[in-house]
Amino acid sequence: MTGRSVAREFMVDRQIARRGIRDPHVLEAMRTVPREAFVDPGMEEFAYQDSPLPIAEGQTISQPYIVAMMIEAAEVRPGDRVLEIGAGSGYAAAVLSRIAESVHTIERHERLTQRAEERLTRLGYGNVTLRTGDGTRGWSEAGPFDAILVAAGAPTAPESLKRQLAIGGVLVIPLQPGEDNQTLTRIRRTADDTWEEEELGAVRFVPLIGAEGWAEDGTRSASNHAPAREKSLPDMIGDAAEPLPDLDDSAFGTLFDRYGDRRVVLLGEASHGTSEFYRAHAAITKALIERHGFSIVAVEADWPDAAAVDRYVRHRPDGETDGPPFSRFPTWMWRNTDFVDFTEWLRDFNRDGPADRQVAFHGLDIYNMQGSISAVLEYLDQVDPEAAKIARERYGCLTPWQGDPATYGRAVLSQRYRDCEEDVVAQLRTLLEKRLEYETQDGTRYLDAAQNARLIRSAEQYYKVMYYGGAESWNLRDSHMFETLEHVLDAQGPDAKAVVWAHNSHIGDARATEMGAVRGEHNIGQLVRERFGDASASIGFGTHTGTVAAANDWGAEMAVKRVRPSREDSYERLCHDAGEARFLLDLHRDPALRRRLERERLERFIGVIYRPETELQSHYARTSLPRQFDAWVWFDETSAVTPLIGEEEPRTGMPDTWPFGI
Repeated sequence: MTGRSVAREFMVDRQIARRGIRDPHVLEAMRTVPREAFVDPGMEEFAYQDSPLPIAEGQTISQPYIVAMMIEAAEVRPGDRVLEIGAGSGYAAAVLSRIAESVHTIERHERLTQRAEERLTRLGYGNVTLRTGDGTRGWSEAGPFDAILVAAGAPTAPESLKRQLAIGGVLVIPLQPGEDNQTLTRIRRTADDTWEEEELGAVRFVPLIGAEGWAEDGTRSASNHAPAREKSLPDMIGDAAEPLPDLDDSAFGTLFDRYGDRRVVLLGEASHGTSEFYRAHAAITKALIERHGFSIVAVEADWPDAAAVDRYVRHRPDGETDGPPFSRFPTWMWRNTDFVDFTEWLRDFNRDGPADRQVAFHGLDIYNMQGSISAVLEYLDQVDPEAAKIARERYGCLTPWQGDPATYGRAVLSQRYRDCEEDVVAQLRTLLEKRLEYETQDGTRYLDAAQNARLIRSAEQYYKVMYYGGAESWNLRDSHMFETLEHVLDAQGPDAKAVVWAHNSHIGDARATEMGAVRGEHNIGQLVRERFGDASASIGFGTHTGTVAAANDWGAEMAVKRVRPSREDSYERLCHDAGEARFLLDLHRDPALRRRLERERLERFIGVIYRPETELQSHYARTSLPRQFDAWVWFDETSAVTPLIGEEEPRTGMPDTWPFGI
């Protein structure tokens, strides 16, 4: 079985069947048709992600699950005559052709029609007939049809299409009578002049342009007036948004007093290299510490590196380490001027307080993921450079907003790569044991002997999964990070309260995103909600454009990159169009706004790697923002963090114990 065949099997089993598609005809057809043959050049590696992909003329190839869901809803069977409106790349027609006797498909753009016909001919799918035209008028001379599928949103079901159904035939079409909220609808013809309608759920498609659909300017072609429109979403966001003062204004943090009674407050970020996010985290955290007694700052960082910072901010002696903290890729994530400023403030805050009242600083990643990956790469560089290249590619894909890298064959595992597993895992276990020994020597004993033993026992499973870079590593890592959070809270007692700094993909509820709904992944945000309920709050952060510190690949040099303006179909664009430079949006404040925002849209995620050239595929995922977060902090334009440079002169008066060794 080839890599692409394995990817198709994975797509069908994990992304389609797992989500409730049961029709065996549909599942077999999806396994048969090579989706990579229908995407544009350069997009083949993303063919088996469960997401739409861009094609020519501003159109998209629908995500595999939507294709399967629509065909199942249309009840297509062998021997059927099918009409498809919106051929696009030809992929859905190809899948239909593996079930139905004949497929007729209409595309509005001649260029797309030609390309789709070439693909279908090359693959030998001879029972598909294409033409360019107005899909809202249908194809009367080829009807009647047992099923009609429309891959575009219409204000109402075109009468021509309803009339071209055979008695008992089914029309599946997204209907969008207003500005938003497309609903996939199944319409069954029960007699010459009667039809039954059934709503199947919210979807999002491009508009159906034509005589019985929308006009090019967005008005309704089928009538002489534009549809009555609700207040626009950007206007509603602008009305609900609470403008934020400048980040240097002490009033910035006080706007978050509403979360002061929570046990856990999670602060997100849309990237790992944006100055405004770090500065906002610091301002909010200072207010929660000073005004509401928060006693723990827990961050998305390796435990041993953060322990060095903890000793510094709590005026404790240096512990034994094997090098300065945060000295491995991605160094700028914590070795930056904004984070230095916060640690200096925290050190001053703790200066005169008793030891049991000082604010602690912890890394949540006890398994030392960044350091472990560095160790893997260093070892493979020595024993097998080709395997090291594969590893870098796979680790570059370790993000929840992308699919499992193995599904689209970016980094095919060699036998030599597998042969290295035992030695690498043994090295990582030894590294962990050494780190834990360091931790017990500093006198704080946050991890007791039983906890250490548990970590060592489970380390082998974690490191094996991490080594291969599979999707399972995400769940294991976030589960252990959540357990670490519970542990440090328990260590301080029932009154302890924690602020968590982590990426949006970690702190937003995974169940409201593709990572949870499609791939069965969970994260800290979900686990915190399940454990603490209303005693927690999750606050996401976003931006429209600006600059960001990021790399091209795992282990590569940091660069300051320009962040592309947000896509028109994203939550970020809605916020940009609201017209405020920065604001706090309480997602529970306006029920009407919350309902409208709950419909899934794209959200941007930038990690330590940013690839603008494939931004839609690499950095956007569909989410439901109000179900993901309790609040949203917006900065319309942001700037990259300023990394620390080892050759800089130390700050005046800075003690030699400064953890970054500058």
